[in-house]
Amino acid sequence: MRMKIVALMCAMILAAATTSSFAAGKKQVPVPATARNMTFKSLRGVQYCEIWMLVGSPETGITGHYFNTSNLNDGTNKMDTCPQAMWSKVDAKALHDDYDTYTVFKNGPRGWTMDSVTIPVGPVDTFDGLKARWWGKGVLPKGADFKKGLEPYKPLKSHRKSVFTFKKGEPVFIIEDAQGTPWVMQAFSKIVDPAMSYNALKTLGDRIKPASGWKYRVAIPEKDLVVSTPKGYNWIVQDEFGNTYDACKEGACNFQP
Repeated sequence: MRMKIVALMCAMILAAATTSSFAAGKKQVPVPATARNMTFKSLRGVQYCEIWMLVGSPETGITGHYFNTSNLNDGTNKMDTCPQAMWSKVDAKALHDDYDTYTVFKNGPRGWTMDSVTIPVGPVDTFDGLKARWWGKGVLPKGADFKKGLEPYKPLKSHRKSVFTFKKGEPVFIIEDAQGTPWVMQAFSKIVDPAMSYNALKTLGDRIKPASGWKYRVAIPEKDLVVSTPKGYNWIVQDEFGNTYDACKEGACNFQP
C-alpha cells in the first residue's frame, strides 16, 4: 500500500513538473518592473491601437495588460500610430501561443478624444512588427470572461496612474449614468463601425441606445477638464460601439462637466 502511495505521489509530481515546463516554455507578458512617466500631447483625433494580453481565468479573476501604440509607428502620418498595413499583421492567436496568456485581444483601431495624457509606461515592445508600450491593466472580477472585449455599459476598474486633459472650448463627449455621474469619453472605436470618426461623435447620441437611465450629451467646458486617478485606478465603461468613457467619481475629475 505504501509503495502505491509513493508511486502515486511521484506521478503527481511528474505531471506537475511537465505542466510547469510547458508554461515555462511560453514567454511571460512583458509587464515592466518599473514604469516611467511620459506625457503625450496633441492627441485629439489621433488614431491608435492596443494589444490586450490577459492572464488568469474566470475562476480566479482575469487581469488584462494593455500595450498602446501612441507616439509610435507614425513616421508617415502623425495622426495615425496604428497603420492598417501594420495592424493587419498582428496575429492575436499567434501571440497567445507565444505568451503565457488566457487570451489576446486586438483593441483597435481607436481614436483619442482628449488633448494630452501623462501616464507611467513601459519600454517599447514589438508585436509582429507593431511597436507598443505597456500602459496599465484592467481587472475583471471572478466569474467574468473576456473573449471579445468589454460588455457594453458594464463598468470595469482600470488600474493606472494617469492624468487626462481636455482643453477648454473643445467638445467633451459624455455618457451620464442613472445616478447622474458623467462618464467622459477618452477614446472612440472603429472596431464595430470602421467608419466611426471624431467628427461623428457630435451626433452619436442619435445612434446609441444607452442602458436604462443613461443618456449621451456633448459639453463645451469653460476651463480645462482634468480626469485623473487619485486612488491609482479609474472606472471605465464602453457603449455598444466600443467607445470608452472614464467616470467622474471618487475625485477623478477636477469638476463635473
